[in-house]
Amino acid sequence: MKAPCFLDAGETAEYTRTIEAADIAAFARISGDDDPVHTDPDFAARTAFGRCIAHGAHVMGLLSTTASMMSRRSVARGATGTPVSAGYDRIRFTRPVFAGDTLTARYVIEEVDDARARTRARLDVVNQDGQTCLVGSHILAWVPPG
Repeated sequence: MKAPCFLDAGETAEYTRTIEAADIAAFARISGDDDPVHTDPDFAARTAFGRCIAHGAHVMGLLSTTASMMSRRSVARGATGTPVSAGYDRIRFTRPVFAGDTLTARYVIEEVDDARARTRARLDVVNQDGQTCLVGSHILAWVPPG
């Protein structure tokens, strides 16, 4: 039998970070995605966005922090398995993110399946104006000790 999750439906985690132009440039270097909508202010000025936008994967990356917060919480409560991401589902980028935006990533456990040692969470990222920039879901799984 797999170890239980030690989390409950309704539990939340949040992480807030301001995205700076240097962060966008660093993400372009790390990911190799140097599309001009992210890296070229002159090009980006001629797009519908009017300026450079952050990479969607960069915005989504903030949710890794919230998933890790849940993982650490379950281990602190006695989970013996290793919590790992089993995948992100139905991710939607609903609003562009710009340098200077302060984002809050929110993770809300919606379902706990101790028999399968998994949880499903609702995700969103909102900007400083409360506008939703990303929505989706996440599966967290506990790998039994072995």
